[in-house]
Amino acid sequence: MRKKIIAIALLFTTNYFAQDTVYARQIITKLTSKYCFGRGYVKNGLQNAEAIIVDELKLSKSNPLFNEGFTQSFFHNVNTFAGKCEVKLNGKELVAGVDYILNASSTQVKGKFNLTKKDSITYINADQKNAIIVSKKNKLTFNVSNTVNNFCEIELDKNRFKEEPFQIKLNIQNTLIKNFESKNIGCFIAGQSNSDSLIIFSAHYDHLGGMGADTYFPGANDNASGVSVLLNLLKYYSANPPKYKTVFLFFAGEEAGLVGSKFFVESKVINLKAIKFLINLDLLGTGDEGIMVTNGFVYQKQYNLLNDINFKNSLVKEVKRRGKAANSDHYWFTEAGVPSFFIYTLGGITAYHDVFDISKTLPLTDYVDVFNLLIQFTAQL
Repeated sequence: MRKKIIAIALLFTTNYFAQDTVYARQIITKLTSKYCFGRGYVKNGLQNAEAIIVDELKLSKSNPLFNEGFTQSFFHNVNTFAGKCEVKLNGKELVAGVDYILNASSTQVKGKFNLTKKDSITYINADQKNAIIVSKKNKLTFNVSNTVNNFCEIELDKNRFKEEPFQIKLNIQNTLIKNFESKNIGCFIAGQSNSDSLIIFSAHYDHLGGMGADTYFPGANDNASGVSVLLNLLKYYSANPPKYKTVFLFFAGEEAGLVGSKFFVESKVINLKAIKFLINLDLLGTGDEGIMVTNGFVYQKQYNLLNDINFKNSLVKEVKRRGKAANSDHYWFTEAGVPSFFIYTLGGITAYHDVFDISKTLPLTDYVDVFNLLIQFTAQL
């Protein structure tokens, strides 16, 4: 009888959720638009993304997690490139994000410089009066930096620029913003039991921002996809009250070094000892090769439960696992003794930290199966 009930519940959830992948796509498209400009630190990108998410929380009629409401402010430094980002190499104008990116710690520089070969992939300005580095890369991968170096590094896509660089003309403007205000977002759905235990779902909503006036990093898979899953889970639990109080956390500052989740853990907004389990979600837009569970070797009982549910219901292709890693916002919770997983999908598109991680090409291959796996896993914890 119990298996029959679970099967009926799964059928209901799947039918319900098949329709709401439309909602997922709407959220991902909004968060990856130019309006959110890479959900970073210029052109109000992060603030606009925050407003979109908070509006969804209000529509869900969830409860604000913080005394101040749905958000929690924290401050950190960040290096930005909101001004000129002009690069001409060997007389050819390069396209930001496609032909080149800046090392995230680069300083501003303007002028024309002759280059000399340092090694097979690195070139430097010959006179050394201004530190210029040009490096060839197999893939352009942008990041966020909290500091500024005393040199400017241009990273070239070596597949697009195959000739030897001998001269470069630059007009790069950077600004180190000190004490930038980022905001974590949080809400909760009350549980049906009288237990003090909590279940937490988390995902970061920040990304990399942009370079110059027009180039930005959309971040569809990383991590508009995870945000959309959280919002869909919130919709589900609003209609189907959970057994335990369930908290939904949308972290900022993940790309800047997990600073938002660190601040949250240290702020002690909630009793960490009451957390029964935390599931952190990132990169959930594919799934051709299944999912990876960070901390799967640490919390083996919970991993076995997750794997068994998947096997019995033929959901994702494979539930792989790895050990402890400081690769997303679960980390500070793990360090504080909170049982937690970080789950991400595998296979499919390879766009990551670049201008090609867009909503249009994000396949959402196993989105529904991952959603159903999460629902069943938390129900059986």
